[in-house]
Amino acid sequence: QVQLVESGGGLVQAEDSLRLSCEVSGRTFSRRTFSSLPMGWFRTAPGKEREFVAAISQSPGNTYYADSVKGRFTIYRDNPKNTVYLQMNSLKPEDTAIYYCAAGRPYWSAGRTQHEYVYWGQGTQVTVSS
Repeated sequence: QVQLVESGGGLVQAEDSLRLSCEVSGRTFSRRTFSSLPMGWFRTAPGKEREFVAAISQSPGNTYYADSVKGRFTIYRDNPKNTVYLQMNSLKPEDTAIYYCAAGRPYWSAGRTQHEYVYWGQGTQVTVSS
């Protein structure tokens, strides 16, 4: 069993920054296992469907972003810590959502759709006031 635990959400003002973290663990989970996983961030805004935000592949860590966050958000991973991060700068009220971390299967590609990920965190709330 694999667990994903997000942290770092909160209430901020427009143009502020936040960094979300997602630590991955499991009973038989190892750092080598984490390094083989594609990781992604998705979000669900009030009244909307869950949408892709960002993804990162295994080494060399190619990154992919939704157009709405490109240039403002950065996804990166720290394999020795089994953790993936989402640095969010210049936040806007429309970024308000529950943010979910997701992990795909080992050696799969880092995708933009939910069905490409098999493990999910519980989510962390990000609220951006104007």
